[in-house]
Amino acid sequence: MKVIASTLRKGNVVELDGKLYVVLTAENFHPGKGTPVTQVDMRRISDGTKVSERWRTTEQVEKANVDEREYDFLYEDGEGFHFMEPVTYEQVAVHPDVVGDAKVFLADGLKVYLKTHDGLAIAIELPQKLTVEVAETEPVVKGQTASSSYKPAICTNGIRVMVPPHIGVGTKIVIQTDDYSYVERAKG
Repeated sequence: MKVIASTLRKGNVVELDGKLYVVLTAENFHPGKGTPVTQVDMRRISDGTKVSERWRTTEQVEKANVDEREYDFLYEDGEGFHFMEPVTYEQVAVHPDVVGDAKVFLADGLKVYLKTHDGLAIAIELPQKLTVEVAETEPVVKGQTASSSYKPAICTNGIRVMVPPHIGVGTKIVIQTDDYSYVERAKG
């Protein structure tokens, strides 16, 4: 299926010269003069090689036919990360290269979207927002107003997040999974 380059997003799978690539980042640039372009960083699925491509934003790119379904995370072992499709109970092992940085969020029963091509998992998509717990941060200072700057915090899964001054250790917070930005304090 052909799509225009400017519509490519992280996690899309494109076919180029008979090989499949998963999109890691896609940015559209509109220079003052000249042609708008889409800069895409991709990983070749067959061997994990990273490749950068630049297309005119209106150029047609072949988007691969990929099956995308929700899976539940089960466990990690020497084979990789294991997920189960909740309707068919079909299990799939995903290579650590495919999971990449997403592994810090994988917890028992977490629902993710796996993209598969010919039965092989090629990309993982996390929920946009997830709840994490703050493991360490600077203590709250009395009289400090909420308008002051954010402070660094480290969550129980090891990621660093900038949080408002009133957030303390043990607080559960909601963050964006794409850039680890603080959204809100978790409810409940």
